Amino acid sequence: MSRKGLPANQLAAAGARKFVRALLTERAAAPPATAGPGSAAINAELIHDAVLLTSELVTNAVMYAGTEIDVTCRLEHDHDPAEGDGERGRAKLGLVMEVSDRHPARRVRGGVDARTGEPGYGLQLVSALAESWGVTYRKSVKTVWFRLEATEGQPGTVGSVPRPETRTVAPPVRPARSDAQPAAQRRRTHGYAAEWADRGGPSFLAETSELLAGQLDQDMVTALAAQLLVPRLADWCAIWLTTDSGTMQLSRVWHVDERRIAPLRADLELDPPADLIRTAGTPWPWPECAGATSSGGSALAFPLVARDTDQGMLLLGRAGHLQMTDTVVRMVEDVARRVAQAVLTARRYTRQTTISLALQRRQLPATLASIPGVDTAIVYEPHGEGQTVGGDFYDVFPMGDRRWCFLLGDVQGKDPEAMSVTGLARHLVRLLAREGHGVESVLGRLNLAMAEESAEAVELGGEQASSRFLSLLYGELEVDPGTPGARCTVATAGHPPPLHMFVDGRVEAASDPQMLLGIDEGTEFQASSFALAPGETLLCVTDGVTERRCGNWQLDDNDGLIEVLRDGTGLGAKALAEHVRRAAHDFGTGPVEDDLSVLVLQAVTPVADRRP
Repeated sequence: MSRKGLPANQLAAAGARKFVRALLTERAAAPPATAGPGSAAINAELIHDAVLLTSELVTNAVMYAGTEIDVTCRLEHDHDPAEGDGERGRAKLGLVMEVSDRHPARRVRGGVDARTGEPGYGLQLVSALAESWGVTYRKSVKTVWFRLEATEGQPGTVGSVPRPETRTVAPPVRPARSDAQPAAQRRRTHGYAAEWADRGGPSFLAETSELLAGQLDQDMVTALAAQLLVPRLADWCAIWLTTDSGTMQLSRVWHVDERRIAPLRADLELDPPADLIRTAGTPWPWPECAGATSSGGSALAFPLVARDTDQGMLLLGRAGHLQMTDTVVRMVEDVARRVAQAVLTARRYTRQTTISLALQRRQLPATLASIPGVDTAIVYEPHGEGQTVGGDFYDVFPMGDRRWCFLLGDVQGKDPEAMSVTGLARHLVRLLAREGHGVESVLGRLNLAMAEESAEAVELGGEQASSRFLSLLYGELEVDPGTPGARCTVATAGHPPPLHMFVDGRVEAASDPQMLLGIDEGTEFQASSFALAPGETLLCVTDGVTERRCGNWQLDDNDGLIEVLRDGTGLGAKALAEHVRRAAHDFGTGPVEDDLSVLVLQAVTPVADRRP
């Protein structure tokens, strides 16, 4: 008995195939005294079926269990009764393969009828090819097993599926690409490919659709497609994809013999397709590194077209002088269409994501300005999935040699429209500050701009247009090079007030609550000024922190945020910001439902005053 452990990743099926093929090939070549009396019954057909079925079961285990996988091979030796006195009967062999995972609670996917649409059709092949098979459930392990039988000198049937007769054909002449005819116009069949199409075509297409659906990375699409096609329909597969410049780039190469992948890729890259293939099943020159029998091999190209746009080319190769039936060609065409559609979808998603990220990067500063004598730290988590910017925004920027401005804001809403307002507000604050406006003046003018923006939105969109309100914490720090600490002036508009923590652990709100920006254009704002002495901290957060919920309670109920700040006494600016972020996450059991932002300003104690 031999066993192989495999991780639950994309390489598991390939590792299983390599293990089974190498083990059975080694046993077949070994003398009976070493490998056992039944080893003489091991033939190419038995190895092929064992590799195929094990690959199917390992693929199912990766997809539906997702745990580490064990592949076990057990050989059961026997002889037929002797035909005469002193004659040894023919060797018989029972091959039992087991595929075990660590997820016994999840049932094995794949029913008897492939037309039901149930995912995971590997068991259809097992049922058709194996002498017997089953599933064994243990406390912590689930095992799917099958048994194949072979008799020395009898290449008959396996299970209930008859095997095609072996045909001897002449070595192929490699056709030129320009005058090549499609394989569908030829009538000689490759037995197993035609048999596979007739017996398992619909289930194979269903599995292809399921695996490719939802894939948003074109390299992952081509990787899955190649491993689906090899070894089911081909010995090797190559997928070329078009580029923005109109050329072809080799995206994926896969081979039943993993050792040939690298040389095959190098061989194919030397001769990329000059023109797009328009006809399915176009013959293609056989690459020397693909490996084949003495009769050579056959390679066929299929176009990848989705919504009348060329996405690339699919190239399949198989040893021997083979020709596909119409049924096989149509099935590969269907696979190619699914691959092309998945590639097109992935490319559109990538393009939209690239544009979105490029626009989002302009909404926030690339870095925070460094303030002499004051450590700064920011924690920023947008709520929207796949977004780098949400409705919260922040900034720290210099205004001359001794003055720095900081802000933390929150736009009403979490949609892309809210994100667009963040960039407008941040850049407008910078412009007003550089024109010499103080804290109160900046808030007043930004309030006027937001009110006008809301009025224009209502005028253009009618009563259904939603107004955009903005909460903002804005302040200035003035640093004297000869004096430790800084002078801080800060004001808030509809925003959680900043918390000022003193060296002795006292915590006070550093500003008074005031009206949201954009509601009343005539609102006047007042700022507060205070000294931020060495060792003192100013904590600024958005309502994603203060309004974090746990049942009917919010984090800031009963001065909850003050207690969180006190618990972080002695931490540096970055560590304190992370402490507050973690406290917000840990407060509730569910996911955070709003943008979460934390800005920490901490006056540094001069080196000469620090205790050893």
